[in-house]
Amino acid sequence: MPPKPDPTILAFDTSAAHCAAALLRNDSVASRFEEMSRGQGERLLVLLEEVLAEHKTDWADLDALAVGVGPGNFTGIRISVSAARGLALGLGIPAIHVSTFELMRDPYGIAANAAELVVVEAPRGAAYAQPFRYGRPTAAPEIIDPSRPPEHFRQVNLLVTGHQAVEISNRLGGEANPTTVEDPAGHMARIAQWKFSESHDVSERPAPLYVRAPDAAPPREKPPVILP
Repeated sequence: MPPKPDPTILAFDTSAAHCAAALLRNDSVASRFEEMSRGQGERLLVLLEEVLAEHKTDWADLDALAVGVGPGNFTGIRISVSAARGLALGLGIPAIHVSTFELMRDPYGIAANAAELVVVEAPRGAAYAQPFRYGRPTAAPEIIDPSRPPEHFRQVNLLVTGHQAVEISNRLGGEANPTTVEDPAGHMARIAQWKFSESHDVSERPAPLYVRAPDAAPPREKPPVILP
């Protein structure tokens, strides 16, 4: 059975210092965005209920969920991914993962560009980079020095989107698209709509996307022996 042409999708994201949600219905998006550095776990489901109620939509009306999987804040990503998995299981609908790289791309031209490098800001002056071809990643993301981008990213007609796009495109001989995301959940809903229509990433369970290991490391010393 082909997917519905106008699915109803509830999208949400807590991968940064915010709690964001959006409802896509009848090809129209309504978004909510709240800045917060903590408390997303307590706020997220309440916010989703509010968004649905505002637009007279019930959980049973949803065809899919969309969730941000990072890279981003370690704890925030886990909050939204866990919520998406639980809701998808209970509702019997797919939870479509959307990465921060995908969020940086044009939500109205998702399948465009044969050679696109999407760059996301990372801690300590680094950046995360992932190549795309017609809306789909062609390799895993990696950490780069934006002042010295790797030569293997160089391609004909390269478009560099996102963080330090001008500097990176100048070094790789491409075109710059220095964009930022003002409405993460709204963008996410549009990207999930395209994925849903293409049956792309629909059957996979969402999982956090970590390009680098968490800063916290396990202790090197052996734990003490606990006697019975």
